This record gives sequence, structure tokens and C-alpha cells, in this order.
Amino acid sequence: MTNLTYTYECKADSKGRVALPAGLKRELALVLNDGFVIKKSVFDRCLELYPKAEWEKEMAGVDKLNRFVKKNVDFIRRFMAGVKPVDLDGNGRLLIPKDLIAFAKIDKELVLTSQINKIEIWDKGSYRKEVEDSDVDFGALAEDVMGKMDDNQN
Repeated sequence: MTNLTYTYECKADSKGRVALPAGLKRELALVLNDGFVIKKSVFDRCLELYPKAEWEKEMAGVDKLNRFVKKNVDFIRRFMAGVKPVDLDGNGRLLIPKDLIAFAKIDKELVLTSQINKIEIWDKGSYRKEVEDSDVDFGALAEDVMGKMDDNQN
């Protein structure tokens, strides 16, 4: 499993190309040549970048859904909307497709941030608003999510 842990700020050029920061390249060194899959986030107006092996694990779970249950088919259709394979070019840049740039409202400055096995790609301003949202009590959220964990949970 890929264990990504950092947040990086960078810029996209007018064509949507993003040079991956050196630190992120180091974190992804073992999977850089395998390629990636990029998609819209389910919950936020950002993008998710999966190393191919992590995407295949995600697809294994989705593939278990019964296609004779309408809500499963509706979920799969929406989950897969806009999914695209992406590779780094010869200069180590990632080309973010224009439709996904529009979805995430990415301007020039963006943030690449870890989600353990995938990377979220945010417009810098949107990311700042999300993490600095004063309506969210992070201490209470941390206690609710992490405080109930025990050694038997995964």
C-alpha cells in the first residue's frame, strides 16, 4: 500500500500541467512508472489522484456491488464520471484534464495533499477555506473519529 503523508503547494500552467514537487516524487518513487488514475472527489470539489495499484484496489470493492440494484448502478455511474488515466510526461509533469480542472475550480495555484493511499488535488484558495473552516471543531471531530478506535479496528 502507498502511504503518502505530506502536503505540497505548486502551480499549474495554462495547459493544466503540474510539475510534481521533488518530495512527492520521492514518496511515489516506487509507483511513478505505473501511472495514475484521476477522478472527481465524492464529497468535495477537488480531485483524487490514485496510483494505479491503489485504484485497482478501489475498483475491486466497487466491482462487488450488485448491478441489479439500481442505487448501486447509479453510484457506479456517478463514481466513474470523469475518471481518466494519467501519466507523467518526460518532464515529470502531470496533465490534469480540462474538464476536471473546471470541476475542481482550479486556477493556477493548487495544493496536493495526502489521503494516505491517494492524493487530493485542490485549488489553493478552496483548500485553505476547507481546512480553516471555523464551523468545524477539529478537536471534537478527532475525538469522534479517532477516540473510539481500539486495537481490534482497522
